[in-house]
Amino acid sequence: MATTVADQLITALVDAGVRRIYGIVGDSLNPVVDAVRRTGGAAKGGIDWIHVRHEEAAAFAASADAQLTGELAVCAGSCGPGNLHLINGLYDAHRAGARVLAIASHIPSTEIGQGYFQETHPDRLFVECSLYTELVSNAAQAPGVFRSAMQAAITGSGVAVVTLPGDVAMAAASGPMLPLSIPAPSVTVPTAATLRTLAAAINTAEKVAIFAGYGVRDAHDEVIALAELIGAPIGHTLRGKDFIQHNNPYEVGMTGLLGYGAAHAGMHDADLLLMLGTDFPYAQFLPKDVRTAQIDLDPTRIGRRTAVEIPVHGDVAATLTALLPLIERKSDRAYVDKWLAKHEKMMNRSIGAYTHDVEKFVPIHPEYAASVLNQVAAEDAVFTTDTGMCNVWTARYLDATSERRFLSSAIHGSMANALPHAMGAQLAYPGRQVISVSGDGGFAMLLSEILTVAMYKIPVKVVLFDNSTLGMVKAEMLVDGLPDFGVDVAPVDYAAIAAAAGIHSQRVERPADIRAALDAAFAVDGPALVHLITDPRALSIPPTVTGEQLKGFALAMSKTVLGGGIGEAVKLARTNLRNIPRP
Repeated sequence: MATTVADQLITALVDAGVRRIYGIVGDSLNPVVDAVRRTGGAAKGGIDWIHVRHEEAAAFAASADAQLTGELAVCAGSCGPGNLHLINGLYDAHRAGARVLAIASHIPSTEIGQGYFQETHPDRLFVECSLYTELVSNAAQAPGVFRSAMQAAITGSGVAVVTLPGDVAMAAASGPMLPLSIPAPSVTVPTAATLRTLAAAINTAEKVAIFAGYGVRDAHDEVIALAELIGAPIGHTLRGKDFIQHNNPYEVGMTGLLGYGAAHAGMHDADLLLMLGTDFPYAQFLPKDVRTAQIDLDPTRIGRRTAVEIPVHGDVAATLTALLPLIERKSDRAYVDKWLAKHEKMMNRSIGAYTHDVEKFVPIHPEYAASVLNQVAAEDAVFTTDTGMCNVWTARYLDATSERRFLSSAIHGSMANALPHAMGAQLAYPGRQVISVSGDGGFAMLLSEILTVAMYKIPVKVVLFDNSTLGMVKAEMLVDGLPDFGVDVAPVDYAAIAAAAGIHSQRVERPADIRAALDAAFAVDGPALVHLITDPRALSIPPTVTGEQLKGFALAMSKTVLGGGIGEAVKLARTNLRNIPRP
């Protein structure tokens, strides 16, 4: 029987299978932390307290933990500034559908509303990034709130927040908490009429393209079977990469700013576009004059990015299973063969060309470094990737397998996610290779977490792409016709910082040394960092370059030259000629 409200909460979490809480201790949170201490730790069937250096990292770590395991993960912050720091990571978790419970401790309940020291209102602050948020006002209310929050996070696949004043946490528990009631997931299948409408559209179209997102995570074989039956090229989003790229003879890459290959052009050449489980946000990369059908488990997402003629509410795997018997085989394979050939050509000439014969080029081409990482990494590695240029290299050069996983802040788009994501991933799977593909901008933002990694000897491998600039922002400025400004930072010896923290590290300036450095880091029984000094002028060029983008780039170069930077303009142009898509 739990003796305090804090005990009641922690007992409920232990019963739900929680083995870690990520956070920072402090005043109002102390009763909860002490309840964790008294569980004896995960090795004794209790809960481990993972002491991070910034609460934002706690939320990111819990997000990755939950995304990989599918289970409830927990983070915590003390009153005022402590729990306020959670908010960015919780946005990431909520938008990624991660089952996360955040414990936001609060000032004494009798002081709420009177401008007390460190007073904020967490029950209001977290409304937009949660399924459920509630303040526990007294011990009698606590078990119902705890249960409702946990039930919401687990069944709703999102964030729930419990705001718990320190004095209430220390109060004697009042009555038991009802057990969680977690139903088996139900499967949503469209009506027979909807299936017939979709099948008729596919059967009558000469050229069908597939664009797959995260929603195909359990539908790999069904999507491939449909593509084989109708001769459809398959493009995918960044979040769909894990689940559809591997063992896929119809893959034609990605679209969007991170994109590569023939996906963009292939979709625009179709008579019918099938959007499967994707809420791809960039409408400018979607065709506007192609008939479109969209299958999604969340009907609110259908048609909000592009006009959809055939809306289909359903689970992708179950929908395709019911649909396949209604589909007629297309004997003409000219369309799919055309775009597969185009994709192969683009990969060899526009993507593969950046990684060939560059072993002596200094600074290091980041594309080449990513291709070496792809070869050296384990077949079941978990990659966590910082937002920005690192996402480009991950999307284009790291191959999916049936076992690899890729985590990024793909929807929230936050900087600094890679290292704390890697911490959560590694603690969830201690025997698996976890690689943080970090950019120097994101790495520097939560640099303190390297101390967390060192303290717990979390065996993450940090591959740091250091171009001393915010590369994606630079590209955005140039496309908008603006000279890059405020994006460059002074060089920092991150390898020395990691070494000072007791972490194996190596600084790499020559491409010929990359493979040996990665091999050495991956062989270390503990954390390691490989600091790659890469070309700051290497920018992301999308697979289809518009006239407006070229106009903007030219205008930006003109402004740079007029501002006295002709040498920089020439170097930038030379570096990125290799990135311009070739016909």
